[in-house]
Amino acid sequence: MIRGTRALIGAVTVTAVVAGGCSGPTHPVPPGTGRSAVRRTPSATTSATRPDRTPHSARTGRFTVSFAGDVHFSGRVRKRLAHPATAFGPAARVLRRADLTMVNLETAITRGGIPQAKEFHFRTPPIALRALREGGVDVATEANNHGADYGLPGLHDTLRAIRRSHFPVIGIGRNADQAFAPYRTTLNGVKVAIFAADQVQDETTLSLFSAGAHHPGVANAYRPRLIREVRRAHRRGWVVIVYVHWGIELDTCPSSDQTSLATRLAHAGADAVIGTHAHVLQGDGWLPDGTFVAYGLGNYLWWESFHNDQDDNGVLTLTFHHHRVVADRFSPAHLDSRGVPMPAHGARRRRILAELAHDRSCTDLSAHRPR
Repeated sequence: MIRGTRALIGAVTVTAVVAGGCSGPTHPVPPGTGRSAVRRTPSATTSATRPDRTPHSARTGRFTVSFAGDVHFSGRVRKRLAHPATAFGPAARVLRRADLTMVNLETAITRGGIPQAKEFHFRTPPIALRALREGGVDVATEANNHGADYGLPGLHDTLRAIRRSHFPVIGIGRNADQAFAPYRTTLNGVKVAIFAADQVQDETTLSLFSAGAHHPGVANAYRPRLIREVRRAHRRGWVVIVYVHWGIELDTCPSSDQTSLATRLAHAGADAVIGTHAHVLQGDGWLPDGTFVAYGLGNYLWWESFHNDQDDNGVLTLTFHHHRVVADRFSPAHLDSRGVPMPAHGARRRRILAELAHDRSCTDLSAHRPR
């Protein structure tokens, strides 16, 4: 899916999927262009960015990145892993359109482990990562409140599966250096760094499994390191995107923690801030400084339907020109009985778009890009 040169700095490679209620070293990646090249080459955790080999004619400075919300292979969706190449169904056509596509993978990747003291537990076999890749996804985040549902043994299994899968997963790692490290790539001549972090105070994840100097876990969005890393990448000339797991479940308005972090990330140099966790759509738009924020993208490939607005979701595509988001497009979808996000048409499409526009009314965001 990536048409520019790809280089992964600190990204973990994983085979997993999100279950909402809501990594180890690998080998260097040879640079390549085009989605097919990306799928054939392994991802990596390295200490240096690969050179940009994007053809000069392609270095337009203009590129697209798509985002979808929570992805999960528990319950009814688990059976879709029997045919990973078609797990996303018609949604794959939408996911493949952008130069790069990212989702939230909300689950431990393990067949064992120790269930934690919490209401919901989610896990998936490693083949889920193949389903992501075949579905048109290029990178996932596991910085969420289900990545460590099966304790330290499950976390080690997850990191092992990531290493073996050669699929880039960020926001989780064998230590804080790896968990806070961005996924880095070059798209049409522009350097892009994507960070991920978890801001959900659930029963166990952040309190027991926040990545530290010498122990594994997820990137904790409350730690000052997130802002420092964003600021550092911005000062070094990278386009910076941050994908955060945050918000209050079922609340279409962002919490004060969300709006505060979005503002601080923007001041640190983030060009776009994307979020999930609330299991409903939340408002999106521009801050006055030009940072684009999407507070919540909803449940995307999901284990359960609720027959209400929790089943509404979609794919957000941002168009960048050099270091600015210059356009946004939301492609609405709705969960079917299989848990697959089916592209919405007609009255349903209009209803979801109106819902998203209404959700913006309780944010500090504008529908129009600042001039």
